[in-house]
Order: sequence, then C-alpha cells, then structure tokens
Amino acid sequence: MPPSMDDLADDLAAETAVLRALVVDLDADGWAAPTPAAGWSVHDQMGHLAHFDDAAVRSAVEPEAFSAELAAVLAEGGTDPDEIAARYRGLPPEAVLSWFDESRTRLLEVFRALDPALRVPWYGPPMSAASSLTARIMETWAHGQDVADTVGVTREPTDRLRHVAHIGVRARPFSYALRGKEPPSTPVRVELVAPGGGTWTWGPDDAADRVTGPALDFCLLVTQRRHRDDTALEANGPIADEWLGIAQAFAGAPGGGRRAGQFG
Repeated sequence: MPPSMDDLADDLAAETAVLRALVVDLDADGWAAPTPAAGWSVHDQMGHLAHFDDAAVRSAVEPEAFSAELAAVLAEGGTDPDEIAARYRGLPPEAVLSWFDESRTRLLEVFRALDPALRVPWYGPPMSAASSLTARIMETWAHGQDVADTVGVTREPTDRLRHVAHIGVRARPFSYALRGKEPPSTPVRVELVAPGGGTWTWGPDDAADRVTGPALDFCLLVTQRRHRDDTALEANGPIADEWLGIAQAFAGAPGGGRRAGQFG
C-alpha cells in the first residue's frame, strides 16, 4: 500500500528537521562555505530548496499560472539552477532560513490536504501530488547531503531513504531521455539493503539484469552525491551497468556528479 499524504508529509518534516539542525547554528562564514556542488555555498543550497518549495505550492494551487510561467521559462532556454542560486545571494542567512521555514511549513500544509492522485505540472513531466511531495523528500535529503559533507557531519541513514530510492528507480527512463537515448525495454531488478535491515526490491524477480547493494549507496548515486566507484553497488548485466553510469533522480539537465575518491 502506498504511503498516504500524511505519511509523506511526516517524513518530509523529519528530513527537514535533520537539515535544519545542520544550518541553524552556522555563522556567516558557515553559510558562505562552498559545498561539493560546484559554485554553490550552504546559502545557495537552502535558497534553492525554498525557491522550489514555493514553486511546488504554486504548481498545486495555481497549476495554470505555474504552467504559463514554466512555458515562458522554457521559451527562454529553460530553468538554470545556477542563475536561481545567484538571485538570492544578497539575502542574509537569517532571511534565507526564515524563508525556508515559512515555505516548508506552507508546503506541508498544502500537500497534506491534496488528493495524492492529483496531477500537478512540474519542470519535468507532470506528476501526482504524492510524487511531488516525494520529490521534495528526495531534494531535501540530497541537498542536505551537500550541507552535511560541507560541515563534516555523517547523517544516520533512515528508512526515509526508500522514497529517494523509489524515485531513482522510477526515473530510469528519464535518465536516458535526458541524454537523448531511447530507454531500453529490458527490465532491471533492484535489490537494496535497507538501513534498518531487510531488503527493498523493484522489478521482476526473474530479470537477468540486476542492481544490488546498500540503499544508502543507491540513493547517493541516483542523486549524484557520490561517484559510482565510491559505492558498494553491483550491476549484473549490460543494461544495469549502463543505467548506473547515467542514473539521475532529479529534474533538469544531466548533472556532473562527483569525482571518484572526492570524499576519501
């Protein structure tokens, strides 16, 4: 049974608390510290999340207006995350944190009340409200990883990673389309070891191509927060191997990822 909107909102609230604890006591130098995302500071990471929380709310409550805005952006070449980050660099850290808090609170309030099957527009393909909220969990966790890496904190993995892994699996065709490739019809079985033990699975049991390994490593790979060589993931079969080389769970242009050995 899929999680309810309340379940998803509760998990997003929990992930939000983890991220907020990483930044709330940082001084100005901490907010300005460069993260592993090239050219992005902690300040940029938090502004990015607040900006797209606001966008997610607009997509849900004003879909026609959001779609019109999106069409205009696409006509001018598409969304540029670097330009969006630069847009807010003049805001003091306390203003960014206040903005993030208010936007996240509004997002949770709005999405708890939505039908999970409601279709909402987005920068990639339209998605259900449940998928949109799941994507906010993924984004919060992924950008939180950049912040955690910057401040030198190792976060305890939780079963909330299942949301991130699920998007990573579902985004397999998207990863090919981003690169102008035809997604293969060959199924891939994914078997991941959950943080609390047990196994999370996707795909047919008898698929010849398989991806196995820790759920944390899979999530780090599909959000491009770790290079494939720095994970314990195993790909069996050429289709599984090709997918792990291009996997991307987030919308936007193909990401550059991280260098092998970047984190020791």
